[in-house]
Amino acid sequence: MRKYIRIMFLVLLCCSFLTTTYASGFYREGDQGAEVAEIQKRLTELNFYKGNIDGDFGGKTVAAVEKFQQAIGLDADGIIGIQTYKALMKRDLPASRAAIAAKIRRIIYDSMNYLGVPYVFGGTTVQGFDCSGFTRFIFARSGVDLPRTADNQYEVGYAITYSRLQPGDLVFFETYEPGPSHSGIYLGSGKFISATSSRGIAVDRMDNSYWSQRYIGARRVL
Repeated sequence: MRKYIRIMFLVLLCCSFLTTTYASGFYREGDQGAEVAEIQKRLTELNFYKGNIDGDFGGKTVAAVEKFQQAIGLDADGIIGIQTYKALMKRDLPASRAAIAAKIRRIIYDSMNYLGVPYVFGGTTVQGFDCSGFTRFIFARSGVDLPRTADNQYEVGYAITYSRLQPGDLVFFETYEPGPSHSGIYLGSGKFISATSSRGIAVDRMDNSYWSQRYIGARRVL
């Protein structure tokens, strides 16, 4: 009976988080490049964006996208998903961005398959993980190479504010030593998954009394 309940819990969590991930969009805060510059240029032409066309999806671009979404009756989340992109750019979303969304879905799905695997300090295999060993293992299964330790993982990708967290972002906490000493994967809906010393691989809320006091930042690598 206990095994059945655990399986059902896993299925429900996967369905919830995969849905969130799929809806989370494909151009978002932290993205950079020529495609982002095109979006900024189009937003400028429509008088929603007044910043530099620099290819950096920062706070001003987020605000401009939100205004555009409000104007056309979409949820104003500041993220360029399928609907927003087509309405703004008058063409379908590039296949490369859809591929990134698929990779994020796989990361979330894979991470949930290891719930309950025990914690092992220095562990990097399914016999046991530590926090950064787990995040590195999960991302590697989707072709993303992360550094081995939490403090080094904190240096990759782009810094993301708490309010802009999206599924697949890496979240970091200060636990047994100063600086980023614990890492996890944000799942959406205020939850993250990580290798905990007391319960092994487990899902926790970002705002619970323990983790909220130790949160120090997030990085986006996809």
